[in-house]
Amino acid sequence: MSGWNSIPELGALVGEEIRLRGWVDRRRSSGRIGFIQLRESGATVQLVISRKEVDEASWEALQSATQESTVAVTGTAVADPRSPGGVEIHVSSLALVHGADGYPITPKEHGAAFLMDHRHLWLRSSRQRAVLRIRSEVCQAIHDFHRERGYYLVDSPILTPAACEGTSTLFETPYFDHGNAYLSQSGQLYLEPAAAALGKVYCFGPTFRAEKSKTRRHLMEFWMVEPEAAFLDFKGLTELAEDFVVYLAGRVLEHCAEPLKLLERDTSRLEAIRKPFPRLRYAEAIDLLRGQGSAIEFGDDFGAPEETSIAEAFDRPVMVTHYPTSLKAFYMQPDPDDPTLALALDVIAPEGCGEIIGGSQRIHDHDLLLSRLKEHDLPIEAFQWYLDIRRYGTFEHSGFGMGVERFVAWMAGVPHLRETIPYPRTMDRIYP
Repeated sequence: MSGWNSIPELGALVGEEIRLRGWVDRRRSSGRIGFIQLRESGATVQLVISRKEVDEASWEALQSATQESTVAVTGTAVADPRSPGGVEIHVSSLALVHGADGYPITPKEHGAAFLMDHRHLWLRSSRQRAVLRIRSEVCQAIHDFHRERGYYLVDSPILTPAACEGTSTLFETPYFDHGNAYLSQSGQLYLEPAAAALGKVYCFGPTFRAEKSKTRRHLMEFWMVEPEAAFLDFKGLTELAEDFVVYLAGRVLEHCAEPLKLLERDTSRLEAIRKPFPRLRYAEAIDLLRGQGSAIEFGDDFGAPEETSIAEAFDRPVMVTHYPTSLKAFYMQPDPDDPTLALALDVIAPEGCGEIIGGSQRIHDHDLLLSRLKEHDLPIEAFQWYLDIRRYGTFEHSGFGMGVERFVAWMAGVPHLRETIPYPRTMDRIYP
């Protein structure tokens, strides 16, 4: 027999001889029989080693196989409904490829700082593997959603000469003889020209925010997906955002049953994510909060407590629209019925997860956009290319952005974004 098998395929190989390589999650043995929980391909399987069924070298390898040691095994796949995946391996030979000595993350309790210092190893734990599997499914579903709807992937630059919404929360770096460049906080501005070329586009990649925030909802580096569509009005945008959230949640429920179970996620909360979402205008949301005892005033922005309070009034995500233009970015289209309000939306997730989507219809009138740039004291020359979109065949268009980490945290039911990205970057952490 040539080649190596993987754990996810073992269910189809019951009764056959298999060969596996992987890492020891746990090991226990008595005088006659031993067990190893073997990890490979993000999954685990139990190895059963009977002393009378293996040679002395295999039995010695079992005794030396400490936590996170690398082993190679040959055996038979046997059905066992009590085992993860419904299969265990009855071993005929076991070899120690590499013995791990003194693995620092043991079954005892460790503090968050210790685990983050060892993030490169903490990723191997069952909880972290489960979260990353959910993240992987969400990312694949993001691409599938857009492909099924005729969107083209367009990669926006990471280094930009100007900010989308001012430079106060941007990472700055010298850029040869061109002055300073900034790490992108959004690909949106670059998607708008692409929408004129391809109609429906999206970007998906890392973005950066230099906000001096230490909350569980913030990272300095995170991944964001941003669709942008030509001739999409605000009503169409609200429907797109709603469809997107429902689609992604459905994919997680369909393909991530095992990691959700491991995380002890209450999936009934995810099953409630269905259309239609409740819709509140900003003014209605203010009334709701004041009715709950908040002292918030019209014109105030929502923070985490306000978002949580709004979401708690509903059993599924809620969409808040028509914010005051003073609270929103320069490029957002004013409501034609009340220009003091922006055609903007936020989707707020329940369970304290906060805003997961923010978007708007974009200003498509050249002169209005120019005046807004001046109001925000932004350098006109740096945005001349952006104004050009409105000079040469302007068109109605809309889009939104969704941070992947917040969405994954909501799906997985984890409280802190640091567990939803392989290597989190926060105000106090850039290692490892």
